[in-house]
Amino acid sequence: MDLNRFNSRQRQAITHVGSPLLVLAGAGSGKTSVITHKIAWLIQEIGISARHITAVTFTNKASREMRERINHIAPKDQIRGLTISTFHSFGLNLLRRESYEAGLKSGFSILDTEDSKTILSDLLRRESIEDRDIVSGVQQTISTWKNHGLSPDQTQSHTKDPKFVLAANTYIEYERYLKACNAVDFDDLILKPVKLFRSNPTILAKWKTKIRYLLVDEYQDTNGIQYELVKLLTQISGALTVVGDDDQSIYAWRGAQPENLKELSNDFTTLKVIKLEQNYRSTRIILETANTLISNNPHIFEKVLWSDKGFGELIQILPTSTDEDEAERVASMILERKLNYKKQFSDFAVLYRSNKQARILEFKLQHFKIPYKLSGGTSFFARSEIRDLMAYLRLLINPDDDNALLRIINVPRRRIGPTTLEVLGGYAQERHKSLYSCIPEMGLTTRLDPEATRRLSQFYDLVEGAKHNLVLGRGIQAIDGLLDDINYRNWLSDQSASESMADHRWGNVTQLLEALRKDLKGNPNEMLNEDETNSDDSVIEIAIRKLVLGDILEQEEEEDHSDRVQLSTLHAAKGLEFPDVFLVGAEEELLPHKNSIETDSIEEERRLMYVGVTRAKQNLTITYARKRKQFGELLETTPSRFLDELPEEYLHWQGKTEQDPEVVRKKGQDSLAALHTLIKGESA
Repeated sequence: MDLNRFNSRQRQAITHVGSPLLVLAGAGSGKTSVITHKIAWLIQEIGISARHITAVTFTNKASREMRERINHIAPKDQIRGLTISTFHSFGLNLLRRESYEAGLKSGFSILDTEDSKTILSDLLRRESIEDRDIVSGVQQTISTWKNHGLSPDQTQSHTKDPKFVLAANTYIEYERYLKACNAVDFDDLILKPVKLFRSNPTILAKWKTKIRYLLVDEYQDTNGIQYELVKLLTQISGALTVVGDDDQSIYAWRGAQPENLKELSNDFTTLKVIKLEQNYRSTRIILETANTLISNNPHIFEKVLWSDKGFGELIQILPTSTDEDEAERVASMILERKLNYKKQFSDFAVLYRSNKQARILEFKLQHFKIPYKLSGGTSFFARSEIRDLMAYLRLLINPDDDNALLRIINVPRRRIGPTTLEVLGGYAQERHKSLYSCIPEMGLTTRLDPEATRRLSQFYDLVEGAKHNLVLGRGIQAIDGLLDDINYRNWLSDQSASESMADHRWGNVTQLLEALRKDLKGNPNEMLNEDETNSDDSVIEIAIRKLVLGDILEQEEEEDHSDRVQLSTLHAAKGLEFPDVFLVGAEEELLPHKNSIETDSIEEERRLMYVGVTRAKQNLTITYARKRKQFGELLETTPSRFLDELPEEYLHWQGKTEQDPEVVRKKGQDSLAALHTLIKGESA
């Protein structure tokens, strides 16, 4: 393998074997290229079969990128059997293969965050607790315990604090519920494999034989239980490479422990550390500014990024009068730079700390017809009301869909509790049938009290009635009737923070029904291709499948390369790069965030600022508003403390040496008008 295009440290990282390796990879240092070439090196030069190599990361996007890279490096026959996945996909695959040993039956359901919250809400309601904040707090506490590998029994003596006692008691009932339903939640996808490995040395040995080399990307984002999984698989063999950067650890709020980098040295005594400090992305000014900023944080490992891409442009610090002026100036500068420097809209990114900052930015970009894409938005099909309706539809066309049944059996609330579901689940397991198909069986009714039987029967009759209407070809009428029968609109009102929110959510439901109606209107076969018309699937089945496909395509579209300005939170921008970056809202209580100030977690906020700075390749503009609208009124703000930590010699403060913000604002408005006129003239 030719490694001449790599620098000396990159080559060391690619070729090092024989002991565990930590690659401390700074922003823009080519870590993805290093990790993919190392996989190829292990296969081609070391002779490890691809089926014995596993690489894990945290996002599907990162996993896809890694796989695409390796496909261009090594022939297909060499990489056949290679595992590249997220941590949770890896855990899911393991549990599917070892379901019996893990205490699960095949076909177990996976509950997402919303599903888990619904279950916890029902459990806490028995304690007369309906406060959403308490439910969210209990959910977060249980998730934290699972990420630290704690079982319900271990949390019972965890603390005497009433809120933790409540969480611990709820944890017991929650796990009982999951077992009854043959279900796992998101955290279980890592916790259960770890528990299985701890308790079953034979299974662990089997997987250590399968995984002869493990690579972990974004290692600074691992939590306690993920690190435990890594140790169990590799601690003895040492066949491990991890890639990480403690300066880019920005996910403490979801359990990430950057100190896991330090623990590596303790747990793997022969650990080799290689630092990748050459940056291939940014100018010298941007990098030295980032280095100066992050030097205010304590470090596990010291490193200093450098670049040979030239000195570059000074970083612009732009104060504005208000947040509206801020958005207008950003729009103006994007248009100006696009025209003056022949740039594409896709060269620009606007980054912010909080999603709520996007609203005014969107308004201004729309007003001046600047195309943009928004990262981090909720997919239409990810909304809870749409998931509810889709679960009903899935159950109508496939009564054996246990996951769909578990989603909606208590939506709206039917008081079908965990005891009933435990009996139903056990009976279905004995009969090797789906949950739904067992409800009318006489054998089940003998195990339940009359009230539980009645509630299950009511649910069954409801679904059967809707199924009957579908068979008669009354698709939309069947669904409309079902929603009326369960009084779903009132349920949304009860579950929403306000009536306007309830109306919005009901609007999403009607939007989905309208999409179905369009497909089913007139001659239903018009929407079918030749294969579909010859299939045994019902028209409504095909319509539903098309809707799901539409959502998948919509999500794919979010990752396209069309010519649009990128709007993104700082968290979502990690791993991305742009020639021109605007970092907006550099104000106290925004960046750093108010919550971080109150909890004294400024270091993570500084790392977040560092991530934002290092997204820029050529130009970086940092803005702040002297007044920002909050709760309907303009309130005074204070510039972020991080601005004072930046090297003054690399900054150009607009308004300090030139004009005051009001003059600059007026100039920007005039510029916008002129540029907009010019663009209209060019497109005419």
